[in-house]
Amino acid sequence: MRRIVPGIIAFALAALVAPALAQYDPPHHTQPAPPLGRSDEDTVVQANNGIEIQRDRTPQNELAEHRRLARALARVAPQRKGVIDAYVVAVGLDSDAVFGREAREAGRVLARRYGAEGRTIVLAGTDGRAPSDLPRGSPGNIAAALARVAEVMDKKENVLILYTTSHGAPLGILYNDGDQGFGAMSPVRLADMLETLGIKRRLVMISACYSGVFVDPLASDDGVIITAASSDRTSFGCQADSDWTFFGDALINTALRKAQPLAAADAEARALIAAWEARGDLVPSGPQIAIGARAGTWLDVLDKRVPPAATKPVGRPAISLLDGQSSDAR
Repeated sequence: MRRIVPGIIAFALAALVAPALAQYDPPHHTQPAPPLGRSDEDTVVQANNGIEIQRDRTPQNELAEHRRLARALARVAPQRKGVIDAYVVAVGLDSDAVFGREAREAGRVLARRYGAEGRTIVLAGTDGRAPSDLPRGSPGNIAAALARVAEVMDKKENVLILYTTSHGAPLGILYNDGDQGFGAMSPVRLADMLETLGIKRRLVMISACYSGVFVDPLASDDGVIITAASSDRTSFGCQADSDWTFFGDALINTALRKAQPLAAADAEARALIAAWEARGDLVPSGPQIAIGARAGTWLDVLDKRVPPAATKPVGRPAISLLDGQSSDAR
Protein backbone atom coordinates (compact mmCIF):
# COMPACT_ATOMS: atom_id res chain seq x y z
CA MET A 1 0.00 0.00 0.00
CA ARG A 2 1.44 3.38 -1.02
CA ARG A 3 1.33 6.32 1.45
CA ILE A 4 2.79 9.82 1.65
CA VAL A 5 5.93 10.15 3.78
CA PRO A 6 8.31 13.04 4.44
CA GLY A 7 10.88 13.63 1.71
CA ILE A 8 13.91 12.41 3.64
CA ILE A 9 12.17 9.16 4.59
CA ALA A 10 11.00 8.65 1.00
CA PHE A 11 14.59 9.12 -0.19
CA ALA A 12 15.84 6.56 2.32
CA LEU A 13 13.19 4.05 1.29
CA ALA A 14 14.01 4.56 -2.38
CA ALA A 15 17.68 3.94 -1.64
CA LEU A 16 16.79 0.65 0.00
CA VAL A 17 14.41 -0.49 -2.73
CA ALA A 18 16.53 0.46 -5.76
CA PRO A 19 19.37 -2.03 -5.10
CA ALA A 20 16.83 -4.84 -4.58
CA LEU A 21 15.21 -4.13 -7.94
CA ALA A 22 18.57 -3.77 -9.66
CA GLN A 23 19.77 -7.09 -8.26
CA TYR A 24 16.66 -9.07 -9.23
CA ASP A 25 17.64 -11.97 -11.45
CA PRO A 26 14.69 -13.27 -13.51
CA PRO A 27 14.19 -17.05 -13.83
CA HIS A 28 16.49 -18.76 -16.28
CA HIS A 29 16.13 -21.97 -18.23
CA THR A 30 19.19 -23.80 -16.87
CA GLN A 31 17.92 -27.38 -16.90
CA PRO A 32 16.42 -29.39 -19.74
CA ALA A 33 12.67 -29.72 -19.80
CA PRO A 34 11.36 -33.08 -18.60
CA PRO A 35 10.42 -35.45 -21.41
CA LEU A 36 6.81 -34.76 -22.34
CA GLY A 37 6.37 -37.98 -24.32
CA ARG A 38 8.25 -41.00 -25.56
CA SER A 39 7.79 -39.82 -29.13
CA ASP A 40 6.63 -36.77 -31.04
CA GLU A 41 3.25 -38.45 -31.45
CA ASP A 42 2.95 -38.97 -27.68
CA THR A 43 3.83 -35.33 -27.06
CA VAL A 44 1.13 -34.14 -29.47
CA VAL A 45 -1.41 -36.35 -27.69
CA GLN A 46 -0.35 -34.88 -24.34
CA ALA A 47 -0.54 -31.33 -25.71
CA ASN A 48 -4.07 -32.10 -26.90
CA ASN A 49 -4.86 -32.93 -23.29
CA GLY A 50 -3.27 -29.69 -22.02
CA ILE A 51 -0.12 -31.19 -20.52
CA GLU A 52 1.46 -29.34 -17.60
CA ILE A 53 4.34 -30.37 -15.33
CA GLN A 54 5.40 -28.50 -12.18
CA ARG A 55 8.81 -29.31 -10.70
CA ASP A 56 10.30 -28.45 -7.29
CA ARG A 57 7.50 -26.08 -6.24
CA THR A 58 7.29 -25.59 -2.46
CA PRO A 59 3.93 -25.96 -0.72
CA GLN A 60 4.12 -22.27 0.19
CA ASN A 61 4.68 -21.38 -3.46
CA GLU A 62 1.67 -23.42 -4.54
CA LEU A 63 -0.55 -21.81 -1.88
CA ALA A 64 0.57 -18.32 -2.95
CA GLU A 65 -0.21 -19.19 -6.56
CA HIS A 66 -3.70 -20.41 -5.68
CA ARG A 67 -4.35 -17.15 -3.83
CA ARG A 68 -3.10 -15.01 -6.73
CA LEU A 69 -5.36 -16.85 -9.15
CA ALA A 70 -8.36 -16.72 -6.83
CA ARG A 71 -7.98 -12.94 -6.42
CA ALA A 72 -7.67 -12.39 -10.16
CA LEU A 73 -10.75 -14.45 -10.95
CA ALA A 74 -12.83 -12.93 -8.15
CA ARG A 75 -12.25 -9.40 -9.47
CA VAL A 76 -13.90 -10.07 -12.84
CA ALA A 77 -17.08 -8.00 -13.13
CA PRO A 78 -20.36 -9.51 -14.34
CA GLN A 79 -21.81 -8.63 -17.72
CA ARG A 80 -24.23 -5.77 -18.28
CA LYS A 81 -27.55 -6.75 -19.80
CA GLY A 82 -28.12 -5.28 -23.23
CA VAL A 83 -24.43 -4.35 -23.68
CA ILE A 84 -21.90 -6.25 -25.78
CA ASP A 85 -19.25 -6.48 -23.07
CA ALA A 86 -15.72 -7.63 -23.91
CA TYR A 87 -13.74 -9.86 -21.54
CA VAL A 88 -9.96 -9.74 -22.01
CA VAL A 89 -7.57 -12.54 -21.08
CA ALA A 90 -3.90 -11.71 -21.79
CA VAL A 91 -1.33 -14.45 -21.19
CA GLY A 92 2.46 -14.75 -21.23
CA LEU A 93 3.28 -18.47 -21.08
CA ASP A 94 7.06 -18.21 -20.76
CA SER A 95 9.07 -16.69 -17.91
CA ASP A 96 11.39 -14.81 -20.30
CA ALA A 97 10.60 -11.20 -19.40
CA VAL A 98 9.69 -10.14 -22.94
CA PHE A 99 6.53 -12.23 -22.68
CA GLY A 100 5.68 -10.87 -19.23
CA ARG A 101 6.05 -7.29 -20.45
CA GLU A 102 4.08 -7.96 -23.63
CA ALA A 103 1.21 -9.69 -21.84
CA ARG A 104 0.86 -6.89 -19.27
CA GLU A 105 0.75 -4.12 -21.85
CA ALA A 106 -1.53 -6.17 -24.12
CA GLY A 107 -3.95 -6.42 -21.21
CA ARG A 108 -3.90 -2.64 -20.78
CA VAL A 109 -4.22 -1.82 -24.49
CA LEU A 110 -7.02 -4.32 -25.12
CA ALA A 111 -8.92 -3.34 -21.96
CA ARG A 112 -8.89 0.31 -23.04
CA ARG A 113 -9.73 -0.41 -26.67
CA TYR A 114 -12.66 -2.68 -25.89
CA GLY A 115 -13.90 -1.04 -22.67
CA ALA A 116 -12.94 -4.09 -20.62
CA GLU A 117 -11.61 -2.41 -17.49
CA GLY A 118 -12.74 -4.61 -14.62
CA ARG A 119 -13.26 -7.47 -17.05
CA THR A 120 -9.61 -8.23 -17.76
CA ILE A 121 -7.41 -11.08 -16.48
CA VAL A 122 -3.63 -11.05 -17.02
CA LEU A 123 -1.60 -14.21 -16.45
CA ALA A 124 2.16 -13.79 -16.72
CA GLY A 125 5.59 -14.22 -15.20
CA THR A 126 8.05 -11.48 -14.35
CA ASP A 127 8.38 -8.24 -16.28
CA GLY A 128 12.10 -8.36 -15.48
CA ARG A 129 12.05 -5.97 -12.53
CA ALA A 130 10.78 -8.17 -9.72
CA PRO A 131 9.05 -11.50 -9.14
CA SER A 132 5.61 -11.54 -10.72
CA ASP A 133 2.59 -10.65 -8.60
CA LEU A 134 0.30 -12.15 -11.24
CA PRO A 135 -0.94 -15.73 -11.59
CA ARG A 136 1.23 -17.91 -13.81
CA GLY A 137 0.49 -18.07 -17.53
CA SER A 138 0.12 -21.86 -17.43
CA PRO A 139 -2.27 -24.13 -19.36
CA GLY A 140 -4.20 -24.83 -16.16
CA ASN A 141 -4.56 -21.16 -15.28
CA ILE A 142 -5.70 -20.36 -18.82
CA ALA A 143 -8.43 -22.99 -18.44
CA ALA A 144 -9.52 -21.47 -15.11
CA ALA A 145 -9.55 -17.92 -16.53
CA LEU A 146 -11.63 -18.95 -19.54
CA ALA A 147 -14.03 -20.86 -17.29
CA ARG A 148 -14.44 -17.78 -15.08
CA VAL A 149 -15.19 -15.60 -18.11
CA ALA A 150 -17.74 -18.15 -19.34
CA GLU A 151 -19.32 -18.10 -15.88
CA VAL A 152 -19.96 -14.35 -15.74
CA MET A 153 -20.54 -13.47 -19.41
CA ASP A 154 -23.71 -13.67 -21.48
CA LYS A 155 -22.50 -16.01 -24.20
CA LYS A 156 -25.13 -14.83 -26.68
CA GLU A 157 -24.15 -11.20 -26.19
CA ASN A 158 -20.59 -10.81 -24.88
CA VAL A 159 -17.17 -11.41 -26.44
CA LEU A 160 -13.92 -13.04 -25.30
CA ILE A 161 -10.68 -11.27 -26.32
CA LEU A 162 -7.79 -13.72 -25.81
CA TYR A 163 -4.15 -12.78 -26.40
CA THR A 164 -1.33 -15.25 -25.76
CA THR A 165 2.41 -14.73 -26.23
CA SER A 166 5.09 -17.39 -25.90
CA HIS A 167 7.41 -19.67 -27.77
CA GLY A 168 5.68 -21.95 -30.22
CA ALA A 169 6.13 -25.27 -31.99
CA PRO A 170 4.21 -27.14 -34.68
CA LEU A 171 2.18 -28.81 -31.90
CA GLY A 172 1.03 -25.48 -30.38
CA ILE A 173 2.08 -22.91 -27.79
CA LEU A 174 4.63 -23.80 -25.11
CA TYR A 175 4.60 -23.16 -21.36
CA ASN A 176 7.96 -22.77 -19.61
CA ASP A 177 8.41 -21.13 -16.21
CA GLY A 178 12.15 -21.17 -15.55
CA ASP A 179 13.18 -24.66 -14.47
CA GLN A 180 9.92 -25.32 -12.64
CA GLY A 181 7.00 -25.20 -15.06
CA PHE A 182 6.66 -27.00 -18.38
CA GLY A 183 3.87 -27.82 -20.76
CA ALA A 184 2.06 -27.15 -23.99
CA MET A 185 -1.38 -26.31 -25.30
CA SER A 186 -2.35 -27.50 -28.75
CA PRO A 187 -4.94 -25.97 -31.08
CA VAL A 188 -7.16 -28.99 -30.42
CA ARG A 189 -7.00 -28.38 -26.66
CA LEU A 190 -7.83 -24.67 -26.92
CA ALA A 191 -10.63 -25.29 -29.42
CA ASP A 192 -12.10 -28.01 -27.20
CA MET A 193 -12.05 -25.74 -24.14
CA LEU A 194 -13.80 -22.90 -25.95
CA GLU A 195 -16.38 -25.31 -27.35
CA THR A 196 -16.98 -26.92 -23.95
CA LEU A 197 -17.42 -23.49 -22.37
CA GLY A 198 -19.74 -22.38 -25.14
CA ILE A 199 -17.69 -19.27 -26.00
CA LYS A 200 -18.52 -18.65 -29.68
CA ARG A 201 -18.02 -14.90 -29.89
CA ARG A 202 -14.27 -14.53 -29.58
CA LEU A 203 -11.22 -12.71 -30.88
CA VAL A 204 -8.18 -14.94 -30.38
CA MET A 205 -4.67 -13.63 -31.06
CA ILE A 206 -1.72 -16.04 -30.82
CA SER A 207 1.81 -14.62 -30.80
CA ALA A 208 4.22 -17.52 -31.32
CA CYS A 209 6.17 -19.42 -33.94
CA TYR A 210 4.03 -21.76 -36.06
CA SER A 211 0.90 -20.19 -34.57
CA GLY A 212 -0.91 -20.61 -37.87
CA VAL A 213 -1.69 -24.15 -36.69
CA PHE A 214 -4.43 -22.56 -34.57
CA VAL A 215 -6.32 -21.04 -37.50
CA ASP A 216 -8.30 -24.00 -38.82
CA PRO A 217 -9.25 -25.47 -35.39
CA LEU A 218 -10.36 -22.08 -34.02
CA ALA A 219 -11.91 -20.51 -37.12
CA SER A 220 -15.70 -20.18 -36.85
CA ASP A 221 -18.58 -18.14 -38.22
CA ASP A 222 -18.86 -16.16 -34.96
CA GLY A 223 -15.15 -15.71 -34.19
CA VAL A 224 -11.90 -14.11 -35.31
CA ILE A 225 -8.45 -15.70 -35.13
CA ILE A 226 -5.19 -13.79 -35.77
CA THR A 227 -1.75 -15.41 -35.56
CA ALA A 228 1.82 -14.13 -35.70
CA ALA A 229 2.93 -16.72 -38.24
CA SER A 230 1.75 -19.37 -40.65
CA SER A 231 1.70 -23.00 -39.59
CA ASP A 232 5.19 -23.65 -40.99
CA ARG A 233 7.02 -20.40 -40.21
CA THR A 234 8.74 -18.82 -37.23
CA SER A 235 8.01 -15.35 -35.91
CA PHE A 236 10.60 -12.99 -34.47
CA GLY A 237 11.61 -10.80 -31.56
CA CYS A 238 11.56 -13.11 -28.54
CA GLN A 239 14.86 -12.18 -26.88
CA ALA A 240 14.33 -12.14 -23.13
CA ASP A 241 15.60 -8.55 -22.78
CA SER A 242 13.27 -7.20 -25.50
CA ASP A 243 10.10 -5.32 -24.68
CA TRP A 244 8.08 -6.68 -27.60
CA THR A 245 7.96 -9.44 -30.14
CA PHE A 246 7.53 -8.24 -33.73
CA PHE A 247 3.88 -9.30 -33.72
CA GLY A 248 3.11 -7.75 -30.34
CA ASP A 249 4.80 -4.46 -31.23
CA ALA A 250 3.07 -4.19 -34.61
CA LEU A 251 -0.44 -5.27 -33.61
CA ILE A 252 -0.82 -4.40 -29.90
CA ASN A 253 1.69 -1.61 -29.35
CA THR A 254 0.99 0.20 -32.62
CA ALA A 255 -2.10 -0.70 -34.67
CA LEU A 256 -4.64 -1.50 -31.94
CA ARG A 257 -3.85 1.70 -30.07
CA LYS A 258 -5.52 3.64 -32.90
CA ALA A 259 -9.20 4.31 -33.61
CA GLN A 260 -9.41 2.02 -36.61
CA PRO A 261 -11.35 -1.19 -37.29
CA LEU A 262 -9.72 -4.50 -36.44
CA ALA A 263 -9.26 -5.42 -40.10
CA ALA A 264 -7.42 -2.15 -40.75
CA ALA A 265 -5.28 -2.67 -37.65
CA ASP A 266 -4.39 -6.16 -38.83
CA ALA A 267 -3.41 -4.80 -42.26
CA GLU A 268 -1.20 -2.13 -40.66
CA ALA A 269 0.46 -4.71 -38.42
CA ARG A 270 1.12 -7.05 -41.35
CA ALA A 271 2.74 -4.24 -43.35
CA LEU A 272 4.97 -3.27 -40.42
CA ILE A 273 6.06 -6.86 -39.79
CA ALA A 274 6.79 -7.39 -43.49
CA ALA A 275 8.93 -4.23 -43.60
CA TRP A 276 10.87 -5.23 -40.47
CA GLU A 277 11.48 -8.75 -41.78
CA ALA A 278 12.65 -7.39 -45.14
CA ARG A 279 15.03 -5.01 -43.35
CA GLY A 280 16.51 -7.93 -41.42
CA ASP A 281 16.57 -10.23 -44.44
CA LEU A 282 14.37 -12.67 -42.50
CA VAL A 283 12.13 -15.37 -43.91
CA PRO A 284 8.60 -13.86 -43.81
CA SER A 285 6.57 -15.14 -40.87
CA GLY A 286 3.26 -15.02 -42.74
CA PRO A 287 0.76 -13.72 -40.14
CA GLN A 288 -2.75 -15.15 -40.56
CA ILE A 289 -6.28 -13.85 -40.01
CA ALA A 290 -9.70 -15.47 -40.32
CA ILE A 291 -12.86 -13.42 -39.71
CA GLY A 292 -16.07 -15.40 -39.42
CA ALA A 293 -19.12 -14.58 -41.52
CA ARG A 294 -21.18 -13.58 -38.47
CA ALA A 295 -18.38 -11.95 -36.46
CA GLY A 296 -19.34 -8.53 -37.77
CA THR A 297 -22.42 -8.66 -35.54
CA TRP A 298 -20.27 -7.91 -32.49
CA LEU A 299 -17.03 -6.72 -34.09
CA ASP A 300 -18.60 -3.66 -35.71
CA VAL A 301 -20.09 -2.63 -32.37
CA LEU A 302 -16.77 -2.96 -30.55
CA ASP A 303 -14.85 -1.19 -33.33
CA LYS A 304 -17.20 1.81 -33.09
CA ARG A 305 -16.59 1.98 -29.34
CA VAL A 306 -12.81 2.38 -29.63
CA PRO A 307 -11.61 5.60 -27.92
CA PRO A 308 -10.96 8.28 -30.57
CA ALA A 309 -7.56 9.34 -29.20
CA ALA A 310 -4.67 6.99 -29.91
CA THR A 311 -2.19 6.18 -27.15
CA LYS A 312 1.56 6.24 -27.65
CA PRO A 313 3.61 3.04 -28.04
CA VAL A 314 5.69 2.10 -25.01
CA GLY A 315 8.98 0.27 -24.59
CA ARG A 316 11.80 -0.31 -27.04
CA PRO A 317 10.60 -0.94 -30.59
CA ALA A 318 10.99 -4.56 -31.68
CA ILE A 319 12.88 -3.36 -34.74
CA SER A 320 15.73 -2.22 -32.48
CA LEU A 321 16.83 -5.87 -32.45
CA LEU A 322 18.03 -5.39 -36.01
CA ASP A 323 20.31 -2.51 -35.07
CA GLY A 324 23.54 -4.37 -34.47
CA GLN A 325 21.84 -7.38 -32.87
CA SER A 326 20.70 -10.74 -34.19
CA SER A 327 16.95 -11.46 -34.41
CA ASP A 328 16.21 -14.92 -33.05
CA ALA A 329 13.09 -16.75 -34.11
CA ARG A 330 10.79 -18.01 -31.38
